Amino acid sequence: MSFHEDRLRTLAPETLRGMHRGIEKESLRVRSDGALSQAPHPPALGSPLTHPHITTDFSEAQLELITGVHGSVEACLQELAWIHQFVYCHIGDEILWCASMPCNLPADNQIPIGRYGTSNVGRAKTVYRLGLALRYGRRMQAISGIHYNWSLPGVTDAQYFALIRNFRRHSWLPIYLFGASPAACSSFVEGRKHELVELSPGTMYAPHATSLRMGPLGYQSDAQSALRVSYNDLKSYAASLDDALTKPYPPYAKAGIRDNDNYRQLSTSLLQIENEFYGTIRPKRRINSGERALHALRERGVEYVEVRLMDLDPFCPIGIWPATCRFLDLFLLHCLLADSPPDTPQEIAAIRRNQQRVALRGREPGLKLQKDSDELELVQWGGQILSECAPIAEALDRAHGGSAHRDALAGTLQALRTFDNVPSAKVLQAMAREHRSSFVRFALAESTLHKASLKGLELPREAIERFTGLADWSLERQREIEAADKVPFEAWRQKYLSHDTLVV
Repeated sequence: MSFHEDRLRTLAPETLRGMHRGIEKESLRVRSDGALSQAPHPPALGSPLTHPHITTDFSEAQLELITGVHGSVEACLQELAWIHQFVYCHIGDEILWCASMPCNLPADNQIPIGRYGTSNVGRAKTVYRLGLALRYGRRMQAISGIHYNWSLPGVTDAQYFALIRNFRRHSWLPIYLFGASPAACSSFVEGRKHELVELSPGTMYAPHATSLRMGPLGYQSDAQSALRVSYNDLKSYAASLDDALTKPYPPYAKAGIRDNDNYRQLSTSLLQIENEFYGTIRPKRRINSGERALHALRERGVEYVEVRLMDLDPFCPIGIWPATCRFLDLFLLHCLLADSPPDTPQEIAAIRRNQQRVALRGREPGLKLQKDSDELELVQWGGQILSECAPIAEALDRAHGGSAHRDALAGTLQALRTFDNVPSAKVLQAMAREHRSSFVRFALAESTLHKASLKGLELPREAIERFTGLADWSLERQREIEAADKVPFEAWRQKYLSHDTLVV
């Protein structure tokens, strides 16, 4: 694969300035003693079913904070900070856990699942989560991360899929550069097979790991690994997900959909709905009310891509730094502009092996990855990619003014050359230096500092009024949805999950 600077030259400065991004950031609500909150979602934050910026992910205690779409990194992160500040006005003594790997967790069945009211769509969201718990366990679902949503004007479906193929090929690089989860609380792996070793009482780790979240213990699925999803074009991508969304999968079929009136899962297919498909990056399109995600893609094409491999940076009060966003912008542009041959089953298998290798052993000196039919050292391959990003950083800085993108690239080059300069290494250093190598002590201390930092910032009156108004509106909207339901849940479920809703 080669990078074509002539393609970069065809992008006008106004096109580069038209780049947009948005962020979805998950965080566990944790008590001041470091235990997972058992309290319901605070009503002052609004309805998690309908609020556009403050909802919950898997657990009732797992907030998901969502920015709007922004033309600048500064505006995006400013909104994310304001959302954090508003949340802190309404969660009392609780704190937002700063790390991707969870706090000290209770027994699996004591991790509270998200609740979304009595409407059919609200019940479906809870039943979907019951299905995730049945299939993967609640602890895995308590892992948190950041999703980075990105678009560029004028990009076609074919170009977005070319970007996605290249991003997957090189997904190991941002995992190495920004992975920040080399250790976990021992409660997370209790009763599970794993490759971790004890670092200190209550803390397990892998000595050279970058991101346990992206490794075998994280958002991975043995069942889904059998999926042969093609990223060569929208049609083949959608077709490869069809069977997984509609055909019964024997182990899940054995469990059944419900026991009398108690639902266990939404369906018995390999994927209950499209969101269950795990990947480092996904093609996305905003959906209409009641619409399936795959139908929206088929009918109206790709609107943006969702990058899903970013750990929370535990040293950052809002989980992601401006320089990280700027590197993702230029890295995604590189993936868009570079040659992107069709993927093959053999390459997809190699991509998975490289990702697992870097997640568990990324800081191992001399680590080699599979590139085509050869093996290449991580540092050498990463250096090639980053050198190709240099003209992109220059073009972005010309379009925006200043040197922010070149500075972001310089920081990643330094991290590539020095194993102890990446977040995963800094986490272990801070744990050893100040917290007797305890993961929970480290994350609790950092989370407490972040809370104080954010509460010490002024939240503008217009932001307070906006989020207070949205909270009230979202609660009223939930009541309207519940009052409008006329169809029994089971009939609604069958219709929503029928194959007809996936096709155009």
